[in-house]
Amino acid sequence: MAVMAGLVAMMTMAQGLTTTVKAAPDSFADLAEKVSPAVVNITTSTMVETNTGPGPQVPEGSPFEDFFRQFQNPDAPQQPHRSSALGSGFVISEDGFVVTNNHVIENADEIMIEFTSGQNLPAKVIGTDPKTDIAVLKVEAEKPLPYVPFGNSDTARVGDWVLAVGNPLGQGFSVSAGIVSARNRELSGSYDDYIQTDAAINRGNSGGPLFNMNGEVVGVNTAILSPNGGSIGIGFSMASNVVSKVVSQLQEFGETRRGWLGVRIQDVTPDVAEAMGLESAKGALVTDVPPGPGLDAGIQAGDVITSFDGVNVEDTRGLVRQVGDTADGKSVRVVVVREGKSQTILVTLGRRETAEGTEDTTAPAAQAEPSKAEVLGMSLSELNDTVRTELQLPPASKGLVITEVAEDSEAFDKGLRAGDVISEVGQQPIEVIGDLQARIDEAREGGRKSVLLLIRRMGEPRFVALTVDAE
Repeated sequence: MAVMAGLVAMMTMAQGLTTTVKAAPDSFADLAEKVSPAVVNITTSTMVETNTGPGPQVPEGSPFEDFFRQFQNPDAPQQPHRSSALGSGFVISEDGFVVTNNHVIENADEIMIEFTSGQNLPAKVIGTDPKTDIAVLKVEAEKPLPYVPFGNSDTARVGDWVLAVGNPLGQGFSVSAGIVSARNRELSGSYDDYIQTDAAINRGNSGGPLFNMNGEVVGVNTAILSPNGGSIGIGFSMASNVVSKVVSQLQEFGETRRGWLGVRIQDVTPDVAEAMGLESAKGALVTDVPPGPGLDAGIQAGDVITSFDGVNVEDTRGLVRQVGDTADGKSVRVVVVREGKSQTILVTLGRRETAEGTEDTTAPAAQAEPSKAEVLGMSLSELNDTVRTELQLPPASKGLVITEVAEDSEAFDKGLRAGDVISEVGQQPIEVIGDLQARIDEAREGGRKSVLLLIRRMGEPRFVALTVDAE
């Protein structure tokens, strides 16, 4: 009976498995036929100047181009000529809005859109966003154009089938199929949220759509990882939930309008959490608050942001995206942990694009007689004007400068180096050696295993937790 029961259970499990696992499609032909009319080839041309002096002439993009450039005379006359580039895109509305990558059309003098029907139309740029590498174009057609909708990229699962359509290597319309290999990939941008896929993506596919099996765009093909420039099955598509927000703003304003909180932040690591007495290593630790919305509202360096506009903050990446997706001018509630207690701060967000490029202003530092000490594997010196000048530090720098770090120390392992400035210890400002020792003694007396240091390198702040030995 036990054996029979086991067999019945196994059969039941197998039946359940067959109802949840989807078989591979017999063909992608119907899907390709459905979406291809909305996918376009993009040809751009730009006037560039070329050296016309003596020397070998090689085609643009040739592997020998860099090699022969060294033999050319930089003072020779420059001859303008027109350079062309190819990419892909897709129509998102019947009145002719087209989405592609910013790098496909950047600096272009002329942009031509080619449809699968063979029709060619000139396009104008509506708006671009270099941070997500997205551009919106517009064409004027005599009749409504076929278009494709955005899907919800958050529902795409690793292992789902996807279809990439575009113009690889200038060969014309081409379709490749694969699966979602990974989610939430980050390459280099603050707002990155890439879908990784093994569907073949090559040069010329940039700006083309990545479709789910419902014919919805879940990503915009943007980059590949390859040692030779060709597809090796590691391609990246910017997630549609990021793209659709950017596209909406570009259509409405011709530019992006992201929210700006006005704080510098870093992730809360386990040792930092222990040093601050936090229950878990979650949230975003504020390292600096330059003039802006955060400072006006009362956010302070050392605060840990745990919630933004009603959404829990897991890490810095999540907070950056949340803030960027929030409209500038909106008042939001920001929950922070300060000195072990939670409090809510109401912040009216500024605009990221307006804030970029502004400089912080700080008061001049007070003169202090320098003294030195060796603490926690570091040789430290107090700051005065002479030391600031020798180390090329800003005149307003305050704290203790690290002059040497023992290579067998925890401080060295955590990346501290000579020239770094310790401006806070235990979330309190320090200016003399005695301040540092007092903070270390307080940590020991409070039963903490480590103490939190605010380090500034070339003006950029970050927190580091160092272990303090019990006396």
